[in-house]
Amino acid sequence: MSSPDERLRAKIPGADTGITTKNSVCDICAPGPHCGVTCYVREGRIIKLEGMEDHPVNRGLLCTKGLAGRQYVYRRDRIMTPLRRVGERGVGQFEPITWDEAFREIIPRLRTVKEEYGPSAVAFFSGYNKWYRPFLQRLCYSFGSVNYGTESSSCFTSTIMSWRLATGESFAAPDLRNAGVFLGWCYNAYYSAYLMQRGVEAARARGMKIIIVDTRITPAVEKQCDLFLRIRPGTDCALAHGIARELILTDRIDHAYIGEHVHGFQPYRDYVMAFTPERVEELTGVPAAQVRQAAAMIGANGPLAVNHSGAALVHSGNGMQTHRAVMALTALTGSYDRPGGMIPAPLTYAHSMAGFTTLDHEFPLEKYPHHQPRPVGAERFPLWDELTGEMQANDLARQIREGTPYPVRAVWAHGMNFRMFGADGELQKALKELDFFVDIDLFLTDTAKLADIVLPCCSSFERGEFKVFGGGYAQFTEPVIKPLGQSRPDDEIICELAKRLDLDDDLLRSGPEACVRYILRETSIDLDELKKDRQHPHRVPGFRPVPPGAHGFHTSTGKFELWSTVLEKYPRFDPLPTYRDSSDGADPEAFPFRLVAGARLPHVLHSRLHDVPWLRSLRPEPMAEISVEDAAALGVHEGDRIEIETAAGRLSIAALPTARVLPGTVHIYHGYREADANALLPPYHNDPYSGFPGYRNTRCRIRRAQEVME
Repeated sequence: MSSPDERLRAKIPGADTGITTKNSVCDICAPGPHCGVTCYVREGRIIKLEGMEDHPVNRGLLCTKGLAGRQYVYRRDRIMTPLRRVGERGVGQFEPITWDEAFREIIPRLRTVKEEYGPSAVAFFSGYNKWYRPFLQRLCYSFGSVNYGTESSSCFTSTIMSWRLATGESFAAPDLRNAGVFLGWCYNAYYSAYLMQRGVEAARARGMKIIIVDTRITPAVEKQCDLFLRIRPGTDCALAHGIARELILTDRIDHAYIGEHVHGFQPYRDYVMAFTPERVEELTGVPAAQVRQAAAMIGANGPLAVNHSGAALVHSGNGMQTHRAVMALTALTGSYDRPGGMIPAPLTYAHSMAGFTTLDHEFPLEKYPHHQPRPVGAERFPLWDELTGEMQANDLARQIREGTPYPVRAVWAHGMNFRMFGADGELQKALKELDFFVDIDLFLTDTAKLADIVLPCCSSFERGEFKVFGGGYAQFTEPVIKPLGQSRPDDEIICELAKRLDLDDDLLRSGPEACVRYILRETSIDLDELKKDRQHPHRVPGFRPVPPGAHGFHTSTGKFELWSTVLEKYPRFDPLPTYRDSSDGADPEAFPFRLVAGARLPHVLHSRLHDVPWLRSLRPEPMAEISVEDAAALGVHEGDRIEIETAAGRLSIAALPTARVLPGTVHIYHGYREADANALLPPYHNDPYSGFPGYRNTRCRIRRAQEVME
C-alpha cells in the first residue's frame, strides 16, 4: 500500500492527502465546446486539471490549452484588486483601490458623459468571453445607449449574416454521422476545434469522403484527406463557383430540391458559368483537373456536409460573399436541412447551441432604446446594422476620433483587446482620447493599461454560471476555488453597476440568477433542480431535437436564397454571392506577396495564452512562415530576421521556411504583442458587407532584415 506522501505526490484524492475533486468548465476557447474539467483541489488551490470523463462535450479529453488552465488561473500578473490610473494612459501606472472607491469614481463619470453627450456616447464592449453577454447587452440598453459591441465584430457573426441571408436561420452544423462527403473548408481540427476531428475520423472510417480546402498543408490534410485543394489566400469564392459550375454542367445537382426550395437559381447559374476550371486555376492556383474532381466527388458521394470557418474563410475583403458561395453548394446538392448535410442550429444561450431555444435574444432587446441614433458603424456597414443591430466595433476608433455622426466619449469594456482589430494602432490612439475608460479583465493587458479604472474578474473556476451544451444539456456550475484576490464574476459586476447607476431595470438590479430564471421561463428547465447537482450537465426535460427537414426557411421567399431579397435593397451590394479581389488593393508589383495574419498554433488562442509559461515554451519566439522557395530566393534560413512591409507599415520577425505554405505567401501566427501582424493591415481593409477586417489577404513585400540595414 502506498504511503500518504506517495499518494500526495501522485495527487490522489482522499482524506489522507486532503485532495478533493470538483467539476467545472474550461472557457479558454469559443462557447461551443467549453469542455468539462475535473479539478483536483488542495487547501483551496487547484493542483491538477484533467478532462471530465462523463461530460457530454469532451468525454474526458482536453487540448493543450485546457491542460494549461491551472497556470492560466495562477499567472503572476493576475489583477487582485481594483486599480486606478495614476500615470499616463498606456504606461501601466496604477494604484490599488477598493470596489467602493472604484464605483464612486465610475458612476459620476458615466453619468457626466451621458448628460453632456447623450447615453450613446458611452459604448459597452465585450472581448472574447461570451458567457455574460446577455447581461452586458441589457445593461447597455438599460443605460440608454445603442452602442453594445463585441469581438464578434471580427469573428463568427459574418457567417451568421450569411446564413440569415440564405435561410433566415442563424447557423447550421455538419451532420457528420450521415454525410457522404465532407468539404472541409479551412478545416484543421488538430489545431482548432479539436473535438471535431473525432467525428470526422469516425465518419471517414465508415466511408465518408473528405475534401479539404486550405492555403497550407496542415495535419488534417496529412491525416484525413482524400482530395486537397491548395488555394491562394482570398480566392475561395472563385473556387466555390467553379465547383458549382461543374456540378451544374455535369447534372450532379438536386433538381427537385432546387425547384421547391431554392430562390434565384437561374441568375446564380448564369453567373457561375464564367468560372470555368481553367479560369479558376488562374485565379486560385487549384488545378483545373482538381476542380472537376472535387465536383465529381461531391456529386457521387452526397449528402454534402461542410466545415465553414467563422474566422479564416470570412477574414478577407469579400469574406461574407465567400461564405455565401460555399454554402450555395449545399443548396445545389439538396443538402441543407437534410440528413447528412447542414442541419440548422439556432443559438440557445450566450452564443452556444444546445438544440433548444430560450429568451436569450429577447432578454436584452426588451430594453432597446429606440429613440437613440443608430449604433457605431451603421452608416459605413448598413448590412451589419440590419442583420445584427449591434455596434460594428471595427468602426469604433474612427467614430471616437472623428466624433461623427455623434461623439463616443466613454467605454465600459470586459476583456477588450485593441490588438484584435485591423490597423489596431488606430483603436489604441482612440482609446487614449476618451474622457473615461473602464476595463474588466483577469490580467493587466496592454489595453487595460489604457484604462482609467481596471476591475478584476474571475476565471471559470472561480465563479458559477448557467451553461448549455449540444444535445439538449444544461448546467449551473459552481466555483471550484474562491475568487483570487478581490476578483468578481463579470455578471455580478454588471448587475452591481446597474444598481449603482439606479437604472430602471428590476431584473439586472436583482442579480444574475434572477436574470437567468427570466431567460429560461418558457423552457422546461428548473434552475432549482440544476442547482441540486452542479457538478454535471443535465439533459433538459422533454428535450427532442428538431429532425432534419422540419426547420423550414425563414426568408421572405420561404426558400434558400441564392439571390438575396435583403441584399437587393442595397444598390451598393450584389444579391448574388459574387467574386471580387479581396486583398487590400495595394499595387501587386510593389507588394507581390500575400500576408495571412492570424494563422493558428495548437497551443494558444489569440493573445490570451502567450504569457502562460508551459504554452509559451512551445513557441517562445514569434515567427513568420514563408515557403522554402521564397526563402532560397531571399537567402533566408530558419531564424533569420526578415522585414514584412505593407502599405500600412512594416514588421521585423524571425523567418520559418517551410514546405507547408505556398510560394508568394507569408503567414504570421497571431497573438504575439512583440510581432503584431494586425498593425500591418490598412485601416480601410474591411469587408463592406460585414465590416470584418481582411486579416487573411493583405498585399506585402518581404526582404532580409540585413538588406534593410544595408
